[in-house]
Amino acid sequence: MDRPWSRVPAAVGVALRPYVVSATDAIITAVRAEVADYQLPLQGNFGTRITQGVTYALGQFVGLLGSDTDLPDTRIYAELGRVEHRHGRTLAALQTAYQVGTRTAWQAIGDSPAAKGLPPAAIFALAEALFSYVEQLSAASVAGWAEEESMRAGSVQARRHTLVEALVRRPPVAQAEIERLVTAAGWTPPARVAALVVDDAVGVAARIPGAIAADLEPAGIAVVPAVREGFADAVRAAVRGRAVLGPAVPLAEVHRSAARAQSAWTAHAAGLLTRDPEPLLLADTHLVELLLVGAPDLAADLRERVYGPLADMPAGAAERSVETLRAWLDAHGDVATAAATLHVHPQTVRYRLASLREIYGDALDDPARRLELTIALRTPEP
Repeated sequence: MDRPWSRVPAAVGVALRPYVVSATDAIITAVRAEVADYQLPLQGNFGTRITQGVTYALGQFVGLLGSDTDLPDTRIYAELGRVEHRHGRTLAALQTAYQVGTRTAWQAIGDSPAAKGLPPAAIFALAEALFSYVEQLSAASVAGWAEEESMRAGSVQARRHTLVEALVRRPPVAQAEIERLVTAAGWTPPARVAALVVDDAVGVAARIPGAIAADLEPAGIAVVPAVREGFADAVRAAVRGRAVLGPAVPLAEVHRSAARAQSAWTAHAAGLLTRDPEPLLLADTHLVELLLVGAPDLAADLRERVYGPLADMPAGAAERSVETLRAWLDAHGDVATAAATLHVHPQTVRYRLASLREIYGDALDDPARRLELTIALRTPEP
């Protein structure tokens, strides 16, 4: 560590001590006048802390002059930074206070009779020593402030993690307990929210105003505000990878939104949902698929309604039959529209439909059976 105070003769420290130490009041006055966060009455702990801190720092400085020792333990200044954070003073205010204090101390030194008799080389060495000394004190305080900020942020996130876990739990947690956790987390809950399942949920939530999150397994959950039209656009802009958004619900029902999104996340990861070109998948656009994923026996029976009767057909013919049936059902029985979808002549569709009627009978004319066929064609393979 550089020790610029070692290049200042010890006699200078002895001569300057009364002038430097007596600058305490001037430094405190300047800091209180120029830094808004410190414009408080010099009473109680605040007054004692700032007075003792400045006095000790000045006395330690002149004691170091002419010494080749390192700066003594800086933990006292790190603790000062932590205390300032706890009292709500900003890092900028803390750094500015050090700057103002250094300038005022140097003015007191420069105006002293002891300094006026020093040669220029000694003055330069003295200035370097003072500014290096205060820089090291300031760095220690900044580190303490930052440590307190990190601990506080971690504590807040821990409480929000607990809140999110409670919000999505089933059966629902008692409302009184939710209210207590909301207060502890320092969160203002919106009237309507939606659950977002995504990796790095805490990081994503930080990009969505008003959102809170918990990084859970196998994927995190963020609770995002859903009080405005198009809220999904804000979510879409925040995500960086695959994510699933549940429906918008009142806060008391966020567990329902989370269950929907989690179900879609699992099914999507297994390739059981229609692939979406966008990273954000809206769970409510896949309700039929989710319904069938949740009832695998039912899904298997529905698939059998379509594919079972085609089992004895050649693979190519069976595939064309399925494509034609799907296009015709999607077109609500309009042959021309189905033909355009398949890029074939309408007569070809009519010919294939005749074969399909032989296979499925009156199912093609019964609304309920046609609905079953439509759903079955969208049932994911087991």
